[in-house]
Amino acid sequence: MRAITRVLATGIALGIIGAVASGPAQAKPPHARQGSQGADDRTAVLNIVFSEVEKRLIRDFFVQHRNYEASALPPGIRKQVARGKPLPPGIAKRVLPGDLESRLPQRSGYTRQIVGTDVLLIAAATGLVVDILIDVIRH
Repeated sequence: MRAITRVLATGIALGIIGAVASGPAQAKPPHARQGSQGADDRTAVLNIVFSEVEKRLIRDFFVQHRNYEASALPPGIRKQVARGKPLPPGIAKRVLPGDLESRLPQRSGYTRQIVGTDVLLIAAATGLVVDILIDVIRH
């Protein structure tokens, strides 16, 4: 019985030493999925941004329509709205006015929404915020 215990203890010790010597395991983050090219989906989504044309059209629209109703988000909630994250549950969001949406180029797989005084570009499939135009709606 002692011999078996000694053999097991030695085996466990050698296994631990081997694991420590080989270095930490390279674990993948839970959100990383390997595609055909091995790219992280979140990183790929974050490479999508508002184009310069979209930025100009959106800003110009809200400069011309200063009477558009919007109020800033409370600071605690505003911090939760960030690129690469989904919108917090229950946050009030609105679609862009039809006049503005019709002027903007079509974006397959993405939606543009108003949250507070910001305009967000959101991936429709994942709900992740991919870009934000901050404070474009002002009074």
